Amino acid sequence: MATGRTADPCPAISDPHPATSDLRPAIDAALARRLVDSQFPQWTALPLELLDPAGSDHVIYRLGEDLAVRLPRHAGAIGQAAKESEWLPRLAPHLPLAIPAPVGVGEPDFGYPWSWAVSRWLDGEVATTESLADSSRAAVQLADFLAALQTFVPEDFPADGARARDDLTGEPLADRDRETRAAIAKLDGVFDAAAMTELWDAALGAPGWDRPPVWFHGDFHTGNLLTVDGRLSAVIDFGGLGIGDPACDLTIAYTLMSTASRAAFRAALGVDDATWLRGRGWALATGLNAYTSYAAVSPRVAAQTTRQITEALIG
Repeated sequence: MATGRTADPCPAISDPHPATSDLRPAIDAALARRLVDSQFPQWTALPLELLDPAGSDHVIYRLGEDLAVRLPRHAGAIGQAAKESEWLPRLAPHLPLAIPAPVGVGEPDFGYPWSWAVSRWLDGEVATTESLADSSRAAVQLADFLAALQTFVPEDFPADGARARDDLTGEPLADRDRETRAAIAKLDGVFDAAAMTELWDAALGAPGWDRPPVWFHGDFHTGNLLTVDGRLSAVIDFGGLGIGDPACDLTIAYTLMSTASRAAFRAALGVDDATWLRGRGWALATGLNAYTSYAAVSPRVAAQTTRQITEALIG
């Protein structure tokens, strides 16, 4: 079955502080229909079908056969429509896997407070560990994707590593310290607290990124990859797109890969020891955040994040 989904089933990096996103507007098919019909009347005849589950950041409807409507659930996701509309068309020609193609940004209306997006539907199944965990071929494909992303240089960007504008500036790993230590304490007994603390201390103590900032996806994990006939076909959900330390994108090594494919991924991408250690820290921190926020209400998230945390501790 083709899903073409454009949201996050395992909330990791894009929604780091769900408790602070208090405003959660009611979103239903009637609202989505009114928004589409009033702002994009050319699509009034197209049926809307809810995509469920869609993830933590957006409610998603398939619009006809070829389009997807994405409505932010919370304030933490409200800048994503404009950012993706600006950057994804520029990135797409440089990347070896398909990415979403934005076709419109909607405005707040009918009591819905935020901008929202319409993009082209991408066919495919969400990647699974069952099909790809041991695939060195898939691991190298993902390394090639990240390498292409990291070397993208827009013509209108300075080449001297100048600071990115605010909506593209990456979050330092250290900003996760308080919430990560709180999660470690809370989950002592569920996971090995001593091992988690040791990894977290090591990741924070690792040398920082000392090269010019590069582009990162920002939420690069299994749920944001699509496959067709068992092969990687697309990367979705670029709401966390930014410029800075690429270590956050190494989360994919722990949400998808096994020890062997992880080694192939690292070798293909050429990751140094410090960046790899920071990447393990990102995987631990985002896995703990998702587990503490959603595992109690979603067995699917509980299983995914348990694997993520466990694999990050393995290294």
